[in-house]
Amino acid sequence: MTSRLAALLVVLSVVGTARAERIAVDRAVVRFSAPETGGVRTPRFIFERTLAFQARVEALADPDRAQARDGRPYRERHVRAALERHVAETLLSSLRIDPEPTERELGRQTDAARRMFFARAGGALAVEQAASAEGIDSRELTSILRRQARSSLYLDRMVAPMLTPSEAELRNIHRSAQTPFRDREFDEIEPALRRWYVGKRLASALAAFFQNARSRVSITVLSPP
Repeated sequence: MTSRLAALLVVLSVVGTARAERIAVDRAVVRFSAPETGGVRTPRFIFERTLAFQARVEALADPDRAQARDGRPYRERHVRAALERHVAETLLSSLRIDPEPTERELGRQTDAARRMFFARAGGALAVEQAASAEGIDSRELTSILRRQARSSLYLDRMVAPMLTPSEAELRNIHRSAQTPFRDREFDEIEPALRRWYVGKRLASALAAFFQNARSRVSITVLSPP
């Protein structure tokens, strides 16, 4: 899988260069299927621009934010992380939630997902620049966020509560854990700490779900035409 992802990274970087020359192009670069999405008869696809955008976000969220020496905005590990997160979120968002969230609840969680997304990537401007670089419009971004919202609602309701930590839980995290807000007063940073903590818990749950699901997921990196 590693060698295929390395090849995929090269493809993405080449197309990124072509896009700078105003050549509009997009194609499916990954096909995957799993029982949660209907099996091999109903495969799902990840498109080039979407995966490149998500890889940029993974790179922005990486504590080591320095770009590779060759100028690429992301590395192989970021493509892999973006791919695994996309697959996990797609599978989770396809599962039944009991009770089914209302449109209002889904909208509210989408707004929360947007705030966590911005915080994780270093701000709204960083996300806007990454989206612009890969030609991702606001509709496509909202689609990504709604998928994240539904998958997080599934994890919260069907696996373990993780979207609404109590104030006592947050105070304990602020006091005892290594966070980006360690040297600031709790009352000053509570909303940011909440987003950070929920985002960390969701990321861990997504990673664990993907590893558990990996044996039943078929993933194929598609060759260029």
